[in-house]
Amino acid sequence: MSEGCCGTEYETENANNYGPWVWSAYRAHNELLREKLKAQFEKEEGPWLDQVATLLVELVNARWDGGRKYEEKERVIRQKLDKLFSE
Repeated sequence: MSEGCCGTEYETENANNYGPWVWSAYRAHNELLREKLKAQFEKEEGPWLDQVATLLVELVNARWDGGRKYEEKERVIRQKLDKLFSE
């Protein structure tokens, strides 16, 4: 039989039993922290992020349209984005 870190078979056996639960607890802790961070960002920066998201969608749609019309529209959208990022 294999021995644990301190020379006991019991430690190796227990490590195999609770190891997955420790990993699950670690992942749950990280997920909870991520959710709390997302909530805090939404509370503090939600309206600003909404504006950025709207402009990015407009930029993608302008690129989709293509042509010369896109170049002018992209310039205007990028100016708006620059303004938001400088605030």
